[in-house]
Amino acid sequence: MGEDFPVMIKLNALDFLDRGLVPEEAVEIARWLAEDGIDAIEVSAGSAATRGDKSPSRRKIMKEEDEAYLADLAALIKGAVKVPVITVGGIRSPKKINALLADGKADYVALSRPFIREPHLINRWKGGDRAKATCISCNGCFETGLQGLGISCKVERELKAKKESKDK
Repeated sequence: MGEDFPVMIKLNALDFLDRGLVPEEAVEIARWLAEDGIDAIEVSAGSAATRGDKSPSRRKIMKEEDEAYLADLAALIKGAVKVPVITVGGIRSPKKINALLADGKADYVALSRPFIREPHLINRWKGGDRAKATCISCNGCFETGLQGLGISCKVERELKAKKESKDK
């Protein structure tokens, strides 16, 4: 790929399954990856097989204390490697992002569902409106994806449908 092309990986640090990957194994894998020259590691957890409140895309991230539910796993990996570590997991607010970075739990943060609802979220934040992302973590964005129709915010789809109905 060349030196100017970053190679990153999303690494599960905990499967939440019997006989699944555990953090100690993930740390060892992260070390091997770092030794082999990986440029960054995004730390995640859970899978489609994980049920309940441990799924990778958790629901009802409504309060700041609900955010960054995988940050401690990212911090564990960060303490073991010298490559940038990215955390993910219900991050919704600039305040939480700043705290994660200041506390050294990760070098970067990743957001997904907030950008599905608000594609221009970063511009909103840069413009001075630092309110948390409007994503309500309902996971409705995946419904259309599973139907092969692309991913879009369910809340925005419903708001658009109400507006169109009202305009008729």
